[in-house]
Amino acid sequence: MMAMALALSACSAANKTPTSPSSLPAPPSTIVYTAIGASDAQGIGSSVECTPFVACPNGLGYVQVATRQLQANGYTVSLSNLGIPTATLGRDFQDLGNQNGHLVVSNFIDGEAPVVPSTSTLITIFAGGNDVNVVTSALGRGLGASDQVGYINAQVKAFGADYATLLSALRARAPSARIVALNLPNMGALPFLAGSSAQQRQAAQLLSVGMTSSVINPLTAQGVLVIDMMCDPRAYQPVTYSSDGFHPSDVGYAWMAAEVVSAATTNYKSPQASCAQMSLIPQ
Repeated sequence: MMAMALALSACSAANKTPTSPSSLPAPPSTIVYTAIGASDAQGIGSSVECTPFVACPNGLGYVQVATRQLQANGYTVSLSNLGIPTATLGRDFQDLGNQNGHLVVSNFIDGEAPVVPSTSTLITIFAGGNDVNVVTSALGRGLGASDQVGYINAQVKAFGADYATLLSALRARAPSARIVALNLPNMGALPFLAGSSAQQRQAAQLLSVGMTSSVINPLTAQGVLVIDMMCDPRAYQPVTYSSDGFHPSDVGYAWMAAEVVSAATTNYKSPQASCAQMSLIPQ
């Protein structure tokens, strides 16, 4: 059994002083919205899924719903949805997946950050779900067998380094953008792993809690707004997920969209440093 303790120090996910705008947008101003993500950004699992790089104004993913809500609130919204299904955060996780039977066609750093419009005033990032699955797949093939917790800690550290690279690239391309990151729920407790081994669920918990608590949540000190999926009870309700147990349902995407709108237009709350949801899977 894995020990719950993670030998992780808080990663410095960005070394530059944040350049997020200090003032909040007010209607009828224009929001130039860029979404960085994977299949979630295209609403996979919803009743109206979208195709990458094709206009999808009626989509029911959180990106499309948030865009319509902002428009209903009086904003003009210009959307660039860069989400690529299967994408991981960085090339290292993409390669790890493809080397271990887990198809990954792109990554955020190489495939999405370079084409972010320089005029973006809002950028959302939802990273980590595919990365967790890549690492658990690698563990299932025997990687890290002599020290699984040590291997997981190393992957969380690599995720932090990738996140720093992504943020640096985004701030260089769009220095006026308000950046909103969604952290991860405890993936070990999600429906898609309900029938998996205790060891796989423990690994998913260690990875997602580590990425959230030591990489994503600390970004608030660097000007990034963080939507707290880890500690929100709604992240663990069956209705939140589609039939595959991994992708959100219409209900789940609607919840995420409402949080994105709030983070984009208000003085948004900080994520919780700890909560009971971080230890749902016994170690």
